[in-house]
Amino acid sequence: MDQPAPDRAQIDQILELAGVAAHASARQAAPVACWMAGVAGWDLADAIRIAEKVAAETA
Repeated sequence: MDQPAPDRAQIDQILELAGVAAHASARQAAPVACWMAGVAGWDLADAIRIAEKVAAETA
């Protein structure tokens, strides 16, 4: 890969995004949400906010 490894803060954000996605739907959503955020080039904080919004709307 031509990208640097994620730092500790980025890893924490990735895990937070995965947690929000997993708790809001099927657990399989966690890796899919992380993959989608990466492919889309989203800022991780934005991806977490979007996931939290979707989770709240579907609760």
